[in-house]
Amino acid sequence: MAYRATDGSTLIEIQLPGENIVPAARGYTFVKSRDETRALPRPEKERKELYASVLAQCALRTVHEIFDSDREKIVDSVVLNGHVTTVDRATGQEVSPCLITLSTDREQFAKLRLSQVEPTACLKHLNALVSPNPYELEPVRPIIEFDLKKYRLMDSMDVVAGLDSRPVLTQLTPTEFEHLVRQLFEAIGMEAWNTQASKDEGVDAVAISKDPIFNGECVIQAKRYAKLVGVESVQALAGVVEHKRAAKGVLITTSWFGRASHTFAAAHGRLQLIEGPELVYLIKEHLGKDVIAGPVPPKRR
Repeated sequence: MAYRATDGSTLIEIQLPGENIVPAARGYTFVKSRDETRALPRPEKERKELYASVLAQCALRTVHEIFDSDREKIVDSVVLNGHVTTVDRATGQEVSPCLITLSTDREQFAKLRLSQVEPTACLKHLNALVSPNPYELEPVRPIIEFDLKKYRLMDSMDVVAGLDSRPVLTQLTPTEFEHLVRQLFEAIGMEAWNTQASKDEGVDAVAISKDPIFNGECVIQAKRYAKLVGVESVQALAGVVEHKRAAKGVLITTSWFGRASHTFAAAHGRLQLIEGPELVYLIKEHLGKDVIAGPVPPKRR
């Protein structure tokens, strides 16, 4: 689970039961002449329908428990992803496909009479994304998805509180500057973490937007420079974005980028470059601090 106090939203991922939760036998019959009990097989169509219903019931019950147990009503909305851990019949490898993903708020969910609903129809009413073939483990894409295990994260420090009047950003240590950038993204409305200094693979921070529409993982590189940032840094960030399968890469500097860097970033499509003057504006706008970036870039012809 993850909770964001700013808007009362909660993200929860649950493990759903596997398809073997539905018994293969519908019932049993006793053959007196042979003194044996025979299983009456359950039709495959019925097994699939029952399994889809079980998954829907698990999802609805989980959301119900979250809202019902929150007596202080601090949770305003819930995003739920339901995964099932099983073995891929085609490869034999362990997989964890997402079979249900939904987003609902307290007001919308409170209008449901869960004791009267048909579970799969209720999920459709909530505009949930449900696997069209859960019995065959056909996945859906989660509304919100993130995996921070691929980054080496570190504890946060509060750099903003220690800033004096009109500090020069280039006088901060590299670590302080990276944490300042992380705090900036948090102030903008994202969740952000700094990565460890060693083996960070070119990533200084990771930020995640939890907006159900514009969600995505963003890798950030912060360069406390007093000179031009070369195009090779932009190209390296592009490689990290592809390797991490991130939605976006942001390169922030106290200095400036050349024309080749801007051309490369525009062609890539998932890169954003933030130079000193823009960084100063963002810090003023979101952190309420008046800072100086550093050296002024030369005039471009």
